[in-house]
Amino acid sequence: MNESPVHAGVHMANGFDPTSGVELDKAAADLLARRDRVLGPSYRLFYREPVAIDSASGVWLYGADGRTYLDAYNNVPAIGHSHPAVTAAVTAQLSKLNTHTRYLTEPIIAYSERLLAKFPAELDRITFACTGSEAIDLAVRTARAATGKQGIIITEHAYHGTTVAAAGLSPSLGPNNPLGEHVVTIPSIDAARTPADEVGPRLLASVESAIRALNASGSGVAAIILDSIFSSDGVQTDPAGFLAPVVQAVHNADGLYIADEVQPGFGRTGAWWGFERHGIVPDLVVLGKPMGNGIPISAVVGTSAAQEKFGSLVRYFNTFGGNPVSIAAATAVLDVIEQDDLVAHAATVGAQLLTGLREIGASHEQVIDVRGAGLFLAMEFGADDATRTPDADLAARVVNGMREEGILISASGPAANALKIRPPLPFSSEHADQLLETLDRVIGRVA
Repeated sequence: MNESPVHAGVHMANGFDPTSGVELDKAAADLLARRDRVLGPSYRLFYREPVAIDSASGVWLYGADGRTYLDAYNNVPAIGHSHPAVTAAVTAQLSKLNTHTRYLTEPIIAYSERLLAKFPAELDRITFACTGSEAIDLAVRTARAATGKQGIIITEHAYHGTTVAAAGLSPSLGPNNPLGEHVVTIPSIDAARTPADEVGPRLLASVESAIRALNASGSGVAAIILDSIFSSDGVQTDPAGFLAPVVQAVHNADGLYIADEVQPGFGRTGAWWGFERHGIVPDLVVLGKPMGNGIPISAVVGTSAAQEKFGSLVRYFNTFGGNPVSIAAATAVLDVIEQDDLVAHAATVGAQLLTGLREIGASHEQVIDVRGAGLFLAMEFGADDATRTPDADLAARVVNGMREEGILISASGPAANALKIRPPLPFSSEHADQLLETLDRVIGRVA
């Protein structure tokens, strides 16, 4: 199977390469051929040998070939795949009502009251959409209206979505994806090669430089948008608190801080929101599909002050943003997180994984850094040289070795040399032990 010209030079961490000569079993090969005939050419698959999935439950994925896979990667089914509480809530609501927000309905109000109670008091208003990309787009429009400025600051390997506006804030989509007008990038955080006490000051210096550039261009600073776990930048978590001076600098420039909480939010980092680790209160917060366990729903949560200008000037209507069925799913997710104490659970099992990953790293010289917060962790590979040259090939071999052993993880970072471990929140201590034992064995085998 030959790669079409549109794929040439376009790479993705842990992506399937159809030109690699991998021999797939007949069922998978036939399914791939049918997929290629009907789906758009921009789609990509994971793993050297793609995984064909038939069903899923909890933290398990069941392959069409009869194999069972431990899911240590998917954050969208936050409370676990095919959760019965979400299934029941969606089914009940579908049989009753599903319409838009131009009618008065009670569930969206009740859910909003519950959700806002999880945030700092300053964040007191919420607007719903269907996807994280739409919410990013809305947050940018809101920030530009509030400040009267256009400039947006992002990291140089950020990912924030797929609309025109959000893709223009997502350099990780590749070199052929143009950034938006008035968008400037700052270097990605590199904890593996930066002393801990220099992470914050280096980031602050980069942001101050970006502010000067935007002011000099006449754009000014509307906002800085950061994913507080820096997922696509390689999962950069420490030291906690390094974002506080950055947010202050942006506020001093009359800009807003937009926290992209699509990935770190809803308890994943061992706190309700990733920004809490940094002791800051954003002006706007973007939420995405994990809030509905995969049912399409997203939101922008913000201060009244940040949202007032946009709300007074523009009529925003997203036809099925915040529809009763999606709200029912989101309500069920809150119920399960609270009833099963999943925020504390993520902190406990995450600490177990972080300790285990560090022990593994100490016994393999190719591991140059281990980091994480809650159930969002990274292990980075590099050479034992002066610059700790990233080893993306080893990361890919480990990811695919884990897939062969029945555990699904992925890779991240500008060089795709950091393992990304991000399981559903019910991931247990026993699951963590299985992952750690298998990972140690796989690194020893493929390195």
